[in-house]
Amino acid sequence: MVTGKGEKIIEISDLRKSFGTFTALRGVSMEVKKGERIVICGPSGSGKSTLIRCINRLEVPDSGKIVVDGIELSDDVKTIEGIRRQVGMVFQQFNLFPHLTVLENCTLAQIWVAKRSQKKAEETAQHYLERVHIPEQMHKYPGQLSGGQQQRVAIARALCMEPKVMLYDEPTSALDPEMIAEVLDVMVEFAESGMTTVCVTHEMGFARKVADCMIFMDEGKIVEASDPNTFFTKPKSERTKLFLNQILEH
Repeated sequence: MVTGKGEKIIEISDLRKSFGTFTALRGVSMEVKKGERIVICGPSGSGKSTLIRCINRLEVPDSGKIVVDGIELSDDVKTIEGIRRQVGMVFQQFNLFPHLTVLENCTLAQIWVAKRSQKKAEETAQHYLERVHIPEQMHKYPGQLSGGQQQRVAIARALCMEPKVMLYDEPTSALDPEMIAEVLDVMVEFAESGMTTVCVTHEMGFARKVADCMIFMDEGKIVEASDPNTFFTKPKSERTKLFLNQILEH
């Protein structure tokens, strides 16, 4: 997956993960370069969400190796905490604290994990809430916001930690159709600003717009990886062709 970008920031080697009798990952290897934008797609159960959840140790792989920014992920708590400071993540569900305001949601980890002062944390939160175009919502609670606004808060919250990499796990799948565009627009903005991005999504318009590399997964393996033009116009695998035919028809 060479795209002319800089040095490697994530390296994954022979990653394997099972849940009981279900094998989610079957020896996945890939790398991500600094500033690279990777979109992972595939059918349900193909292992794509498990793969990115392993990158910040939300799932513990059975075997294989993950190196993030030169640090190999291990069971060591300090190592995991260090990696999580470098890697921001946005989930399908917004995972905001309902009893905290938007501003408090965005300052909590800064104060407790990054050890920033209240003033510095609030300044950073306000900056990123402006970047996601909802600074006027900062004193509201999540329940007072639309789904699209909540997801933009979740993106701002992740960015407040100033990570080197952003992971998105199907960030628009829980949204009503009319709210999807506002979240994708924000994601495009940050991806185009040079943020290293790994995104699991079925939003192929977004993928065409921002991806340096498309990865198609099925049954726990990477079936195909290529630049978007090749991926969408000349996919090599019959399985990829079938998936694209199904998803692009809808």
